[in-house]
Amino acid sequence: MGERDKRSDSPTVTRREVLVSLAAAAAAVGALGGPTVAAAARPAARSAGRLKQSASRWCYRDIPLPDLCKAGKEMGLAGIDLLASEDWPVVRQNGLVCSMGYAAIRDDFIPRGFNDPANHDLLVGELEKALPSAAQHGVPNLIAMFGNRQGRTDEQATRACITGLRRIAPAAEKAGVTICVELLNSKVDHKDYQGDRTAFGATIIDGVGSPRVKLLYDIYHMQIMEGDVIRTIRQHAQHIGHFHTGGVPGRHELDDTQELNYHAVARAIAETGFTGYVAHEFVPTRDPLRSLKEAVDVCTV
Repeated sequence: MGERDKRSDSPTVTRREVLVSLAAAAAAVGALGGPTVAAAARPAARSAGRLKQSASRWCYRDIPLPDLCKAGKEMGLAGIDLLASEDWPVVRQNGLVCSMGYAAIRDDFIPRGFNDPANHDLLVGELEKALPSAAQHGVPNLIAMFGNRQGRTDEQATRACITGLRRIAPAAEKAGVTICVELLNSKVDHKDYQGDRTAFGATIIDGVGSPRVKLLYDIYHMQIMEGDVIRTIRQHAQHIGHFHTGGVPGRHELDDTQELNYHAVARAIAETGFTGYVAHEFVPTRDPLRSLKEAVDVCTV
């Protein structure tokens, strides 16, 4: 991605901006040919401790996916995050898993969520179609969104989300794949996003009442909105199915330029008995793989 002279207060590239290009990138990677069975059989070069760590693909989109898998495996990663279905077999052939998959690639993926009943048929249909393939390729999670507020009250949104997610929960349970609904900040990056507080999301997860519908707790986003990260993780451990990392401010490296002690956060996650994935989702300002390795080391507990 190239080194920048100054760190910005928000990422210069966002996940929303790369959603549309994911399918084309996947096709280009596929044209290069897949990895060998021998490559898939190689063990990871090191352990990332008690947590299964992953890396979000969009933050490293300039690195061919097989190369990212190889480098990630050597530094102790267990998976690659936020991949379209075309990439699921590529990652698996390289000895990792897609730790969080997309059921569909749409430029309105984030704002169009379960808080609007008019979206339910589309969202449930996409997930129902993707779940069997996710199970086949060993993808443990599919991402979903609460959606933009657009004037809805929290009460209206809560009812709608529970209704919609209850529709997909039986299929998720049958497939053994977890639907993870993401918490995002509405202060800096995603104006008007309704799922911007942990308590709001936890109420919905309780209302759905399925072991296969959980929260994607993005530490970067919730630090911006709420702070109090470690206590919140401990309090809501039963509601959380997946984590994302990112330095605050700016969603850059997990180093001494940002305000969170990620080693302590990682230790707190491990101490809850969490068995899912912690995926690094930050925009590197230095050499991408060096920054990623440093993040893996920070979160190795």
